[in-house]
Amino acid sequence: MECREFTAEGFAGERADKFLSLQLEDVSRSYIQRLIKDKMVLVNGISIKANYKLNGQEQITVQIPDAVEPDILPENIPLDILYEDEDILIVNKPKGMVVHPAAGHYSGTLVNALLYHCKDSLSGINGVMRPGIVHRIDMDTTGSLLVCKNDDAHRKLAQQLKEHSIRREYHAIVYGNISQDEGIIDAPIGRHPTDRKKMSVNYKNGKSAVTHFYVMERFGKYTYIRCRLETGRTHQIRVHMASIHHPLLGDTVYGPSKCPFSSVKGQVLHAKTLGLIHPSTGEYMEFDAHLPEYFVNLLEKLRNQT
Repeated sequence: MECREFTAEGFAGERADKFLSLQLEDVSRSYIQRLIKDKMVLVNGISIKANYKLNGQEQITVQIPDAVEPDILPENIPLDILYEDEDILIVNKPKGMVVHPAAGHYSGTLVNALLYHCKDSLSGINGVMRPGIVHRIDMDTTGSLLVCKNDDAHRKLAQQLKEHSIRREYHAIVYGNISQDEGIIDAPIGRHPTDRKKMSVNYKNGKSAVTHFYVMERFGKYTYIRCRLETGRTHQIRVHMASIHHPLLGDTVYGPSKCPFSSVKGQVLHAKTLGLIHPSTGEYMEFDAHLPEYFVNLLEKLRNQT
């Protein structure tokens, strides 16, 4: 059981559940409401209702039960493997596949497939829910993803990620005509102040984030770009491009609510190039994931329209 304590100073008139959703970024508001209902939230030692309004002087205690991790089962799901040795695995992740199990996605994930393919040869540093996973890409983002097969490789590559020495390049199609040939977006990213499911440029509480972008082709209403990441914040490219008024095509979270192309499901974003120093040999290696078919077809369609 985890116990967290907060002071409501400065939040007079705020609902208790909303206040706690701002303090507990890793917990959903609906879960907070359930904790309140189960009398796991105490204000000045007394249980409350979710709509309780704070006066700004309260001491709040939240008890969060230990998570029960479900058994994650191996599944015989085909993998597009770009490279594999005894230390690492580079996978070309398809669109619509979740990287690791989480609420609502305990099967059909990349981890389920890796457990079948690698058996016991996956790093355990990130726990039973994320064996082998060093970094993630979104469900609807395709492309190259690094997997570690032992803890030593995981530690070394996690350090490369921390030092920003792993080369990560993405291809994307965005709304609008980007007039400049290239640019740098240097803007911190943090949790959206009102919508906890989203990230945003946040100069007050965000973490440093830098994206380089290069125009590859222009199609009038759309632009085909290449992005190189210096950092790896959640939804970084999606948030950064939206912040300069060029959201990713198909991204209904940070862009228009409806995509003009019915064949596009989710953001048009592909992790194309991944470069790293091999954890055992010290050799620099670079991997290239071919564009998925839907992306190629969309480019052809845009070219024919211009």
